[in-house]
Amino acid sequence: MVRWSLPGRSSSAWGALVPVVALAAGLLFATSGRTAQGSDLRAGEVTQLSQLVEERDAAVARQERQLAQLQDQVQRLTDQVATRDDAVAEEQAVGEAGAPAAGLTPVMGSGVVITLDDAPQRSDGSLPSGARPDDLVIHQSDVQAVVNAVWAAGADGVAVMDQRLISTSAVRCVGNTLLLQGRTYSPPFVITAVVDAPQVEAALDASPQVAVFEQAVESWGLTFEVRERPQVTVPAYDGGLTLQHAIAG
Repeated sequence: MVRWSLPGRSSSAWGALVPVVALAAGLLFATSGRTAQGSDLRAGEVTQLSQLVEERDAAVARQERQLAQLQDQVQRLTDQVATRDDAVAEEQAVGEAGAPAAGLTPVMGSGVVITLDDAPQRSDGSLPSGARPDDLVIHQSDVQAVVNAVWAAGADGVAVMDQRLISTSAVRCVGNTLLLQGRTYSPPFVITAVVDAPQVEAALDASPQVAVFEQAVESWGLTFEVRERPQVTVPAYDGGLTLQHAIAG
C-alpha cells in the first residue's frame, strides 16, 4: 500500500511559514515609515543634487559679482593712469612751449644793442657847470626805464651785460656798479634784445622815464646809443628761478 503523507506535511509547513512572512513584511513597512518620517525615501538623492546645483549657482553668482568689481577697479586704475599720462604730456608740452618765454633757451634774430655809459670825466677833474657827481653816472632807474621800454616793444628776449632777463630778474645799482643776478658790472652797460627796431624806437619815445634820462644825456654828456643789428643772440638764462629782488613798477 502506498501512503501519501508528503503533501500533508508540506501544507502544514507552508501554513506555518505564511504568518512569519507576513510579520516580517509588517516590520519592514513600519521601519520604512519611521525612517522616511512622511517623506519619499527614493527622493533623497534627487533632493541632495538639487541643493548642490543651487549652491553651485550661488557660488558662480558670487564669483561673477567679484569679477565685475575687479573689472571696475581695473578700469578705474586704467583711467587714472591715462589721465596722469595725459597730464604729464600736457605739462611737458606747456613746458617746452613756455621755455623761450621763460628764458631757458637762447634766442636769435634781428634786434638792437643799446649802450648806457657815464659822462666822460674832464681832464682836470672838474664838473660841468651846475652838475653834481650823481648827475654824471648811470642810475638804476635809467637802466630799468630802457629795459621796460624794450619789453614794451615786444622783445622776444632781453639781456643786460649778456645776462638773460626773466620775470624774476631785477636790475639794481650799487653806487655806479650794476648788480644783476648776483654779479656786479661796471659801465658801460649794454642791453641786447631780439626785437623789432622801429618798435623799440617808438617805445623809447613814449616812455616818460626815458625822457628824463635823455634830458640828463643832453645836459651832462651821458652816453645813450641805440644801434640796430640784423642779427643778435640773447643767451639762455642760467641763474636761479626764485625771486631775489623786487622793485616798484
